[in-house]
Amino acid sequence: MTNTSVNLQELRRKIYIKAKAEKHWKFWGLYCHICKPEVLREAYRLAKANDGAPGIDGKSFKDIEAEGRKEFLDKIGQELHTRTYRPMPNRRVKIPKGNGKTRTLGIPTIKDRVVQGALKLILEPIFEADFKDCSYGYRPKRSAHQAVDRVTGAILRGLTRVVDVDLSGYFDNIRHHILLGKVAQRVQDDDVMHLLKLILKANGSKGVPQGGIISPLLSNLYLNVVDEMMERARETTRRKGYDNIDFTRSADDMVILVHGHPGEDWLLAAVQKRLKEELDKLDVQMNQEKTKVVNLKEEGCFGFLGFDFRLNTNRNSQSYVSKTPKQKKRKEIGEKIRAVLKANWSKPLNEVIQSVNAVVRGWVNYFRIGNSNGTFKKVKYDVEKKVRKFVMKRQKRNGYGWKRWSREDVYQRWGLYNDYQIRYFQPKAAPSR
Repeated sequence: MTNTSVNLQELRRKIYIKAKAEKHWKFWGLYCHICKPEVLREAYRLAKANDGAPGIDGKSFKDIEAEGRKEFLDKIGQELHTRTYRPMPNRRVKIPKGNGKTRTLGIPTIKDRVVQGALKLILEPIFEADFKDCSYGYRPKRSAHQAVDRVTGAILRGLTRVVDVDLSGYFDNIRHHILLGKVAQRVQDDDVMHLLKLILKANGSKGVPQGGIISPLLSNLYLNVVDEMMERARETTRRKGYDNIDFTRSADDMVILVHGHPGEDWLLAAVQKRLKEELDKLDVQMNQEKTKVVNLKEEGCFGFLGFDFRLNTNRNSQSYVSKTPKQKKRKEIGEKIRAVLKANWSKPLNEVIQSVNAVVRGWVNYFRIGNSNGTFKKVKYDVEKKVRKFVMKRQKRNGYGWKRWSREDVYQRWGLYNDYQIRYFQPKAAPSR
């Protein structure tokens, strides 16, 4: 894999340093960098690494490689230089959410992915300099596991009352004029602003599509004012070096943690009021039915990033935070395995197993930082059953073949994934920039 060019790395580093040092600096002359061949090549490389289905034009990466990647990128560069580039609407795909509802993904054409990727490469270091430590989603060198670890640490420090916040249709309802205003606070480049406006307007009068390359950066920028408010609240309510509030956000998934002492009851109400005020300014609505306040000391439970959090006590009467995979996540992995087996019906068994393993490995690696032993046993058994039944059906037999094939056959000879060991998250030092 080709690494990002040294020149591009250095450019992004310089932009970040300038943005970090001068919080009110407005960047100009950015558009010429977006048009550079090396930036477009890197944007294409990143898009291709993520693969993904074709957009509304039906053109795949295979098609582009066959026609000539250089010619494809040269044409994009020319359109950007002459200001004739016009994005196409996204191809819309409905994805089941597991509760009977669906969410809509917007899949851009590969051409539009490259342009959005180039724009992101130049804008990202500006706004990364402004983003807060409490934000984890869609950010370089940050992960969901870090966010889970932050929440765990706050609970163990006594912040045991939780406001589990749910936003209603966040991505679909971002207001373009507010978003563009936030970008303009840091970017004084008419061509960049015009390009961004074209990208936004190509898919409607509001919202950023889930599936767009630039969407994660923009969605974080939109809520950064909430992060700033919560960070100020944490600082101003700290007493004798101890936090009474903490806040963690990953995209639109957020939790507020408040100290469990009765003397901080007022804080629980005040922080919810301030959050609503900031969200109202953004025209973002909280889902009142799903947003809830939980007291972990009263056996409460809340969900965050796929885990159910509880405060438990071990045999030594020491408190610990239990993090178990949510029930719907266990159901989702079963549905994914079923879909993989169906899609690979006619392929050789070793290829089928490879496809199954890829799905299971990713799921297990995500949830292995939690208290997942019980869930893992059920998932392992369920996956094995599905694979056994699949092989039996292809041989036109009924049942699961428990006597026909031993566990050794399934896990060693067939090679079905078998690493369900818990590995607790080990936080690393913050990366230097």
